[in-house]
Amino acid sequence: MSEIRSAAVPLTWPKAALFIGGAVICFHAAYWPTNFWPIQLAIFGYVICLVQLARMPTTRKAYYAGLITGVLCVAPQLTCFWKIFGPAAIVLWYILGFWIATFTAMTSASLRRFGPVATAILIPLLWMGLEYFRSELYYLKFSWMNVGYAFLGDSSGLHFFGMYGLGFLTALVGASFLALRWYQATIITICTLILPSTTGSLGRQNPVNIAGVQMEFPAIADIRPALDSVIKQYTNADIFVLSEYTLDGPVPDSLKKWCREHQRYLVIGGKDPAPDNNFYDTAFVVGTNGDIVFRQGKSVPIQFFKDGLPAPKQDVWDSPWGKIGFCVCYDLSYTRVIDGLVRKGAQLIIVPTMDVVDWGERQHELHAMVAPVRAAEYRIPIFRVASSGISQAVNFRGRVLATAPFAGEGKTLFASIQLPDKGSLPMDRYLAPIAVAVTGIVLLWLNVGKLRKKPNTATANKESENKPEASAVP
Repeated sequence: MSEIRSAAVPLTWPKAALFIGGAVICFHAAYWPTNFWPIQLAIFGYVICLVQLARMPTTRKAYYAGLITGVLCVAPQLTCFWKIFGPAAIVLWYILGFWIATFTAMTSASLRRFGPVATAILIPLLWMGLEYFRSELYYLKFSWMNVGYAFLGDSSGLHFFGMYGLGFLTALVGASFLALRWYQATIITICTLILPSTTGSLGRQNPVNIAGVQMEFPAIADIRPALDSVIKQYTNADIFVLSEYTLDGPVPDSLKKWCREHQRYLVIGGKDPAPDNNFYDTAFVVGTNGDIVFRQGKSVPIQFFKDGLPAPKQDVWDSPWGKIGFCVCYDLSYTRVIDGLVRKGAQLIIVPTMDVVDWGERQHELHAMVAPVRAAEYRIPIFRVASSGISQAVNFRGRVLATAPFAGEGKTLFASIQLPDKGSLPMDRYLAPIAVAVTGIVLLWLNVGKLRKKPNTATANKESENKPEASAVP
């Protein structure tokens, strides 16, 4: 690879401001609520600009430039944090910006230590490692605002590469503009856009007809009339779905009786009692005989919320139509949760979700980006019912078949879903842990090297005392 001259030229703050502005504009363009793919490709410009910030004169300045960029990207998108947490939202915005700053700082330090070519090789691994760690592994894990969520639609390559894999490829493009000449980097960019696409295969079993209705903290007395209304609207529905926390406890007898009378299945969110006055945030499945035939607790309760205990186990329901997995609300944001369901043979995922109307429309739009990406990654259809929207029925290619809108109390959706033979894990599920390990090793290596370069203060002082005083220059 030929080294581009600009990689060795430090950025001044005025020039850095242009890259910061470019990164912020590209990020918000890519996250614009549209499925128009040319706009989504702006995410490449975002990462290209971030990589260029590694050329700041010092690693510290590269960190600050990355931090400014990160906060300017996430804060306008996540204004819901202020509505939920108040002034504490500033700390959460900083934490998300910190990971971007860590990337620019590590890239800057690598550039000085290893040179542009070796750094370009490391950049995709560093990006994937940091993104996967902050999204899936540590306490404040939060997968939103990832590069992969900008890629929606059938032809995005999500099934082959996965969400974090697309982040790897995007960072590879950014790295090429650091270590190669512009025309070589452009060729790599074009090649990256030609992503493999697979269609998957559908099973031969009969489709399952599912209906959902949006209700936010309803009274128990209001649930049965709502179900009566929905079954009149969708007479052929096999399963009816209500949101997370529809109930403030277990399933009452009135709803069990409704299932017996109508010979239908009901999926409903409630609380399964646990020791010490605690509970499991649970998706209950009520059978046609009125019994609870399956239940799945929330695997990853939300931090800072009274969201119950983590589910002690994860399983799938052997339904009459195939194996169905359940994610309770935010569980769908974690690939590590879905990985377990896919390994157990899940052919459909149902997601009861609580998105409070007061959190605002943008929060609902961002959360609605998750289901199409997950469906496309695993080639598994998803039926997601949110308390106040945006509810979605998504086919196994990631295409949205039906929706119910935000702030739509009582709004419904229906889909006839054909289950695939099975889902599969994308490539990044195997590469991402390796990238985390490589990132940790590089971080350790850079810090050890920095400590070695620091002079021993006591020795330096002693040597300066023994040196004769320099004579003044006339």
